[in-house]
Amino acid sequence: MAGRLRAPTGRYAGKSAQERQAERRQRFLDAALQLFGDTPSYRGTTVAALSEAAGLSTRQFYEEFRTLEDVLAALHLQVNDWAEEAVVAAFAAARDLPLADRVAAIFHAYAGNVTADPRRIRITFVEIVGVSPRMEEQRLERRARWVDLICAEATAAADRGEAAPRDYRLPATAFIGSVNGLLHDWSAGWVDATLDEAVEELVRQLLGILRPVGWSPERPR
Repeated sequence: MAGRLRAPTGRYAGKSAQERQAERRQRFLDAALQLFGDTPSYRGTTVAALSEAAGLSTRQFYEEFRTLEDVLAALHLQVNDWAEEAVVAAFAAARDLPLADRVAAIFHAYAGNVTADPRRIRITFVEIVGVSPRMEEQRLERRARWVDLICAEATAAADRGEAAPRDYRLPATAFIGSVNGLLHDWSAGWVDATLDEAVEELVRQLLGILRPVGWSPERPR
């Protein structure tokens, strides 16, 4: 249930009610990216402040959302969707490259997307943490999607003889923690490295998981 008030129907200025509603919703999300991802942060924002930043009324807010937490939930999913779209596109473009080049292309795409706007990093790694059990479940569910993506690629690489055959769920989960921690610390200025250097370190870690010491790729028959 999106809100408590009834949304308008019919066409206005050449747009349907659904189109106008989608535009209003996006304006709230755009305003939330600024306020939640910068100043005053999610916990410091009120419905009135968010509505003012979006150039809309509080009545319109309650037509789209019930609470500010609903906005944070939608924004967190949107930021992750942007990153996932960048990664999927990189997968497709790098499909025929050697494993090391594929991994590098994928993580450069991910890191480039999430660090392109510091507010996205804050939403993903800071603002959502500790808000509520509901938000913690969403955060973990979204992390699980990234784990699934790594497992799928690792298993496919193993099937091609490019990586060691094993169950990758545990190492993929540990690796995602490394990705989140390193990119968050880099964005906060706690890591003395360029973004390329940070990504290269992540690539080395993942390749070490895929190709452990003592294992060698299968030779074509």
